[in-house]
Amino acid sequence: MPAIPQSAPTVATDTPQQRHGSALSLLASLFFMWGFITVINNTLLPHLRSVFVLDYTRTTLIESVWFIAYFVASIPSAKLIERIGYQKAIVIGLLGMAVGAAMMVPAAILTSYALVLTALFVIASGITLLQVAANPYVAVLGPPETGSSRLNLVQAFNSLGTTLAPLFAGYLILGRSKSGTAQAGVALTAAERHADAQSVILPYVIVAIALVLLALVMGRVRLPTIGQATQRASREARKGLSLWTHRNLVWGVPAIFIYLIAEIGVANLFINFVSQPNIAAITHEEASRYLAILWGGMMVGRFLGSVLMRRFTAEHVLAAFSIGAFVVMLITTFAHGPVAMWSLIAVGFFHSIMFPTIFTLGIRGLGPLTEEGSGLLIMAIAGGALVIVQGWLADTFGLQWSFLLTAACEVYVLFYALWGSRPTNALPDQHVD
Repeated sequence: MPAIPQSAPTVATDTPQQRHGSALSLLASLFFMWGFITVINNTLLPHLRSVFVLDYTRTTLIESVWFIAYFVASIPSAKLIERIGYQKAIVIGLLGMAVGAAMMVPAAILTSYALVLTALFVIASGITLLQVAANPYVAVLGPPETGSSRLNLVQAFNSLGTTLAPLFAGYLILGRSKSGTAQAGVALTAAERHADAQSVILPYVIVAIALVLLALVMGRVRLPTIGQATQRASREARKGLSLWTHRNLVWGVPAIFIYLIAEIGVANLFINFVSQPNIAAITHEEASRYLAILWGGMMVGRFLGSVLMRRFTAEHVLAAFSIGAFVVMLITTFAHGPVAMWSLIAVGFFHSIMFPTIFTLGIRGLGPLTEEGSGLLIMAIAGGALVIVQGWLADTFGLQWSFLLTAACEVYVLFYALWGSRPTNALPDQHVD
C-alpha cells in the first residue's frame, strides 16, 4: 500500500496511544458512512425490482455491478493513494461517492435502469478507494496480536451505519412508495412505478450533502504518521519474496470472496424473503425494520468479537462463528414462518466478525508484502458480485432453497479458520507501537 503523508501530530506531546485512538475515531466515521450507503442498497433493490419489473437475476445484477467496482477500482485506487497521499485520496473518495449519490437524481427523474447502475458503480468506486487505505491502516495501527480485535472494533461502527440505513431508507424510500407499502405480489401500474422512482431523490440528496461535509472535515484534520508500516517496501526488501508462499493469504483471498457472496446474498434477498406469505407476510417497509435488526446483530457481534479476541485466538473465534452461521442458514432453508425469518436475522450476528478477522489473518506474517496482500484481499470483495448466482438459484429453484449457497459459503470459512489461516513462511509483522 502506498505511503501515508508524513504529517506531524496535532499535539506534539500526545502519546502514541492517544494519537492512535484519535485516528481510529476519525476513521470510524468513514467506516460508518460506507456501511450506511452500502446497506441502502438492501432496501433499494426490492424497490427497484418493482419499479423496473425485474426478476431476481436482474435484481441481483444491480448489486453485482456494485461489487464489480471493487475488482475494477482496487488497483487504480492503490496507485492513486501512492501518487497523491492517503488523506487527499480519502477526500477524493468521499467526493466521488457524493457525485454517484447525486447521479441518482437524474436516474430517478428519467426512470433509467442503466443510469441507476452507473450511479451505483461510481459510489462503489469511491468506497473502494476508502477500503484500500483504511483496512490495512487500522490493522497496523498497534500491536499485530490485537489487529483482529482492533479492526473488529472499528468495523462495529460500520455495522452501526448498516443498522441505521434500513430505517432511513425504509422510511424515505419504501415508506413513501406504493411498492413499499403494498402487500407482496401486488402489480403496479406504469404511473405508480414512475411515481415510486421519484422517492429515491430525497434520501440520495441527503447522502450527497453529508458526504461533501465529511470530505471537508477529512480535508482539514491531521492523521498521525505511521511511518514505514504502510509504505510500499523497497525493491531490495521484497527481493526473493512471494505472496504465494503464504498459505494464510492464498486461502484468505478466496475466503473474503466467498464470504462476500454469503453476506450480500442474505442482505439483498432478505426483504423479499421475509415478505413472502409463508414466512412473515409483511410489507417491504415493515421488512426493512427487521433488516435493521439483522445489521444490528452484526454490530453487537463485532463489539463482542473484539472482546473475545483479547482472550481467545482469532482463528478459534472465527471457527465458532462460522459453525453458528452454518446452522442458522440450514434452519432458514428448511423452516417456515417466524422461525425462518429469525434464523435469517441471526446470521447477521455470526457474519459479524468474518470480514475483519479473515482480513487480519490473511495479512499476518506478510512483512514487507503486507501492502500487496492487502490489495488482493480488498479486490476479493468483488465476490459480492456473484450474488447474481443466488439470484439465478432463486429464480430456478426457489428463493428459500437459494440459501443453501450461503450455507456452503460458511463451510469454506470454517475450513479457513481451522487450516487455511495458518501462516507459512511468516515474516516479521508490520505495526506501529
